[in-house]
Amino acid sequence: MTGVVTARRGPKIEPLILTEEERSTLLGWTRRRKTAQALALRSRIVLACAGPEVPPIVAVAKQMGVAADTVRKWRRRFVAHRLDGLVDDRRPGRPPIIGVDQVEDVVVATLEEPPYATHWSRASMAARTGLSKSTIGRIWRRFDLKPHLTDDFKLSTDPLFVDKVVDVVGLYLEPPAGAIVLCVDEKSQIQALARSAPVLPMMPGVPERRTHDYVRHGVTSLFAAFDIA
Repeated sequence: MTGVVTARRGPKIEPLILTEEERSTLLGWTRRRKTAQALALRSRIVLACAGPEVPPIVAVAKQMGVAADTVRKWRRRFVAHRLDGLVDDRRPGRPPIIGVDQVEDVVVATLEEPPYATHWSRASMAARTGLSKSTIGRIWRRFDLKPHLTDDFKLSTDPLFVDKVVDVVGLYLEPPAGAIVLCVDEKSQIQALARSAPVLPMMPGVPERRTHDYVRHGVTSLFAAFDIA
């Protein structure tokens, strides 16, 4: 007697049909710049699963770049609770004092120029956002933002700048045989200063002391050369 093997089928999945309002809300969550990335991903999963035809869970997971169980989880959550099912449950403990949107607003505003000022201060940012100065300071430290600091840069206008750099670096890397290659730099306009009175040495309970007055003996230039060949 020949046995017949039949494939086991899982429970039938009903089509996920969205209302126009739900579809509009989900699309908005995927497009808003301030939407949390987790909520945006869940919205895209539900949109991919929606329609009169039931797409394969594995295909949706591959399209979204997530595990199949993740697709099943958020599909079930949406079917059971609709839009509310995509929002994280409130965690126990003290609720956050400020929201993610407020933090993002501070970060984005800090990267922009303030009106009538060269840079943001904690006081001016606090006045703009309604948060405390200490909160602004914590956000800046968390994202390593230092609006009070500036740095310099210089762009060369020499059209042969790249060629010259290649020549110099090439000389350092592959100098001619038997050649001496010196890297020379100059620091000019160094003030030659001398204290107007001798330095008083340190004593128990008293640090070393120097007078604020000085005598200027002109300026000098320092040249340094390194043999790098």
